Amino acid sequence: MNNLKTDPSKLKNEEMILNMGPQHPSMHGVLRLELVTDGETVKECIPHIGYLHRCFEKHAEALNYQQIIPFVDRMDYISSMNNDHVFVMGVEKMLGIDQSIPKRVEYIRVLVCELNRIASHLIAIGTYGMDIGAVTPFFFCFKEREHILNLLEWASGARLLYNYIWIGGLFYDLPIGFEQRCSEFLTQFKPKMRELDELLTNNSIFISRTQNIGVLPLDVAINYGCSGPMLRGSGINYDLRRIDGYSVYPELDFEIPIGAGKMGTTGDCWDRFDVRVREISESIKIAEQCIERLTKELKRSPEFDPRAKLPKKLIPKAQEFYCRGEMPKGELGYYFIADGKSDKPF
Repeated sequence: MNNLKTDPSKLKNEEMILNMGPQHPSMHGVLRLELVTDGETVKECIPHIGYLHRCFEKHAEALNYQQIIPFVDRMDYISSMNNDHVFVMGVEKMLGIDQSIPKRVEYIRVLVCELNRIASHLIAIGTYGMDIGAVTPFFFCFKEREHILNLLEWASGARLLYNYIWIGGLFYDLPIGFEQRCSEFLTQFKPKMRELDELLTNNSIFISRTQNIGVLPLDVAINYGCSGPMLRGSGINYDLRRIDGYSVYPELDFEIPIGAGKMGTTGDCWDRFDVRVREISESIKIAEQCIERLTKELKRSPEFDPRAKLPKKLIPKAQEFYCRGEMPKGELGYYFIADGKSDKPF
């Protein structure tokens, strides 16, 4: 019987290479991760990126600034409004018309962008639960997201790729009754967020699978160039809506949630999840403030033209310019080069 004993030191450990992707269960082929594993331990991760490369910059060289907006929509197709907003802001600043954009236009832009931010975070939270085996929150989040998509479709005519925010204004004013319908949605959505809290945030199984997991220390997050919920989850108060104060965000009251290690270590998976959940609540506050302004001092009028500030010629002065904004997933920036002669960027 003694001969049946095995000396653990003589056992051979073989590393296994697993491919995660390029197709992801919830998305198109975003990336491929080549994982070198030893049992359940991932010893090395080799990312293979570029699956969504569309030659965007090269296409833009042959288009004028207005024609580029539909391409911008597709960069992060679940938060297209935010893509458009930052791009349009950059062109308006180059043209020198950014200070003359009507307040109603600015508040509508922020309203639709914050609705889009909520929709994006709902996907993140739903798939967060799905990845650890919780199916119910996934369908819960997508059901609520559907209401937002219906609102944005009503405003723009599209469900994902909106092409709604234009240089100098908007493609359309909001439909009559949009503010009331949006307010009704936010009223019924707030208790739904409390339900989601009960389903995930304080769920013992969810906590055990996210606390002290994937810890991203603050110094590492900064050195790696992280932004958005990833960076704020590591404990730094960094949000471009506050730091740069673009559009009408300085006029609005909202907080910047950051990770604090409430359930484990600051910068773990739970913190990043919690930041997104609390950001949804802040986006609701922002949207409600926008609706209040749009139904009172900035209410619609027959003479209001959302395209009134659209220049006939989109030819900026010769310059190089960088414009950035806070997307649901982090910082998005556009670097423009204009020669002062053409309506097409270089």
